[in-house]
Amino acid sequence: MKNTKTFTLTAMFLAILLLLSAVPFLGFIPIGPINATTMHIPVIIASIVLGPRIGAFLGGVFGIISMVRSTIIVSPLSFVFSPFIPVIGTDQGSWKAIIIAMVPRILIGIVPYFVYMGLKKVTKNRPTSQTISLFIAGFLGSATNTILVMNLIYFLFKDSYAQGMGVSVTAVYATILSIIFTSGIVEAIVAAIATVAVTSVLLRLVKNNATQKL
Repeated sequence: MKNTKTFTLTAMFLAILLLLSAVPFLGFIPIGPINATTMHIPVIIASIVLGPRIGAFLGGVFGIISMVRSTIIVSPLSFVFSPFIPVIGTDQGSWKAIIIAMVPRILIGIVPYFVYMGLKKVTKNRPTSQTISLFIAGFLGSATNTILVMNLIYFLFKDSYAQGMGVSVTAVYATILSIIFTSGIVEAIVAAIATVAVTSVLLRLVKNNATQKL
């Protein structure tokens, strides 16, 4: 029964990811040359409810969707997420794009679980602290994605990214920091609020279901 419940919830989160990716301006929201996203939210929630293994799996799906989308819908910065899009200044793509597309997204499915479980231990699992723990886990899960993606872009594609953004190489990190502290913060707050609203309900349902089985 537990495996059936886990499979059902995993399928539900997977369907949500596919829906978000398919509906324009829902999963990926264009903001100039970059995209804000809501794709990380179901991954964060799944991480807390179903654990880091399934969370990492769904994060990997998010990464694959990101690569496919960047390959099909080409933008000036598609090369940082798709190894099939030529890097600016070259005639071929780079395998480094796979690292940027996959690693941060997989970690979105791992970090929130351990943050939440760690905070539960620190607060001794007080019911009143659950909201705060979920908010912090959701916020840090989203921040993990933004901070890692933007910094990996800097370390792996700094010169090409500067050309794509139309800024000087010396101004690249300032541009990255501005993205982290503007759209990145907004994404993290939205993810944190959604995590509190949805995860608290799912955790209650899972707990009640387990109690009824006993």
